[in-house]
Amino acid sequence: MPDDFRPRRFAVLIDADNTSPRIAAGLFEEIAKFGEASVRRIYGDFSSPRLRSWADILQKHAIDPYQQFAYTSGKNASDIALVIDAMDLLHSRRFDGFCLVSSDSDFTRLASRLREEGADVYGFGARKTPESFRQACRRFIYTENLVPEPVPQERAREGAQVRALSPASAAVPLLLKAVGQIESEDGWVGLGPVGQQISSIASDFDPRTFGFRKLSDLVRHAGPFEIAGEGRNVRIRVRPERASQERDGRRDERPEGRPEGRQEGPPEERAEGRADGPPGDRANGRSTAAPAPRQQRAPAPRRSSGATSEPSRETPPPADADTPSDAAAAPAAKPRRRRAPRRKSAA
Repeated sequence: MPDDFRPRRFAVLIDADNTSPRIAAGLFEEIAKFGEASVRRIYGDFSSPRLRSWADILQKHAIDPYQQFAYTSGKNASDIALVIDAMDLLHSRRFDGFCLVSSDSDFTRLASRLREEGADVYGFGARKTPESFRQACRRFIYTENLVPEPVPQERAREGAQVRALSPASAAVPLLLKAVGQIESEDGWVGLGPVGQQISSIASDFDPRTFGFRKLSDLVRHAGPFEIAGEGRNVRIRVRPERASQERDGRRDERPEGRPEGRQEGPPEERAEGRADGPPGDRANGRSTAAPAPRQQRAPAPRRSSGATSEPSRETPPPADADTPSDAAAAPAAKPRRRRAPRRKSAA
């Protein structure tokens, strides 16, 4: 058979310490979608009771166990053995890619090194897997999506096909971003290129995470998209009203009415602190209300000396202070100087 028609060959390396045996069947079904699992190896200490569940299914899935005794507790001897075998298989040049099955971030550098040599790396792990390992893989698949579970009735009514790990609305920003990065004159883009663009943006994207087996089903239920065509000719575009929002952005709406700080009344009365009166008082913000009339004191009689007496001369009344009401209404004015009355010497 020519090399162009043979399936792509993958080496499947499983970290038994960080992987559940419940995913074994779904794991190899998933790998069969993009290639052939030519090498199937699993690493761990199978003498431990904790890994006995793996030992019961190794023969069923033709997995070769690589026993690695735990010489010291707390050490990752199995991880080192997996890395050594991965580099040996890489330099044999017999494989197109690797499938690393683990939720351990210690394999981040291994995934990066394999990709540097031109090999495709598919990661499989739980949702708790650190982002560094997920992004180091060409594609990362959550093992929760490989375990068949019943769909709740309320989700089935909404069109969900598998158990969702996240709501469909959570995929909308990523879908919008992928559609926006594809050039199109009329806004319609093929669904296939959209899927490829999403894989380039987020290696862990999977429609099953949102409750749908196919990307087209997810797009139909996501909301702001229109779909046309069937089969491989499916095209999508963002709804016009949503596209205008994405293009223009949301602007803050001004409240109806006059701008803040504007006051009612004629222009001459709207100036802050302005009141009727002389310009000097208006500039200082003083009140120009008429002051209360001053009270005059009756002149005191003068004492006469000797037999003769002179008519008493009235002295000008002293300037009284403002009343309390005026003092509270207006600021204090400068004190006026009092002139002493002129006294006449007695004849």
